[in-house]
Amino acid sequence: MTADRTKHVKMLAEFLRVPFSEDEENAGVPEEVVKLCSFENRKGLPVNSIGKADRIGGLLMKNSSFFRSGKVGDWRNHLTEEMANKLDCIVQEKLKGLGLAF
Repeated sequence: MTADRTKHVKMLAEFLRVPFSEDEENAGVPEEVVKLCSFENRKGLPVNSIGKADRIGGLLMKNSSFFRSGKVGDWRNHLTEEMANKLDCIVQEKLKGLGLAF
């Protein structure tokens, strides 16, 4: 999907039965949707980069905490091995019986 984002935005629009018109495509609307929805753009918006969100239990988290790079293996920068193992066990427990191999 990341290799051709515009193609997938068009496919999504068609799936939702609101395809882009020829005029919209010629005007670059699909490309603008990709730009506006990009990680870089959303991360830089003031609402996402400043302020704090009130979580259940009164724990405040910076809004910027909700944005991570999403790179493979980046969890090592945020979780300990013990935390990762515990999370793996929870996922396996919740998904057991679905025929998935871990």
